[in-house]
Amino acid sequence: MFEVKELAQEQLPLDILLLADPEEAAINVYRGRCHAFAVFMQDRLIGATLIEVDKVNGKAELFNIATYPEYHGKGFGGVLLDETLAELANRGIRSVELGTGTFGYQLSFYQKHGFRVDRVIKDFFLDNYDEPIFEHGIQHKDMLRLVWRAEEIDE
Repeated sequence: MFEVKELAQEQLPLDILLLADPEEAAINVYRGRCHAFAVFMQDRLIGATLIEVDKVNGKAELFNIATYPEYHGKGFGGVLLDETLAELANRGIRSVELGTGTFGYQLSFYQKHGFRVDRVIKDFFLDNYDEPIFEHGIQHKDMLRLVWRAEEIDE
């Protein structure tokens, strides 16, 4: 069986974080200020997420979520995201924002879990990453900002 639990962010191995964000320098910028949640199966790490929480304003930002490739398509990422969002809502967080590319599997993944497109940041990946990021032969240039709101789930 599997279990989702909160960890100290330094307990997450860098290799899993690099699956979602290919630039270690970018990870190092946000990692220290984030809460970490992870999904385990029989004590084996399957996936992890890093989320910065602003309790005062009831907001959070998801910076990184990934599962190891051998577990893709098996529902572990969805369970991790859903249980993390539920835990944040229990702590009074009413909205969670994230940034992602404008295309790819992750966009439909987030939308299936209640996130909606909020805005576009033009040239984000061109301006903020040393190396270009390609997916399916297409370069990521712009970032979509998506938002999950607890009240939309409560309805």
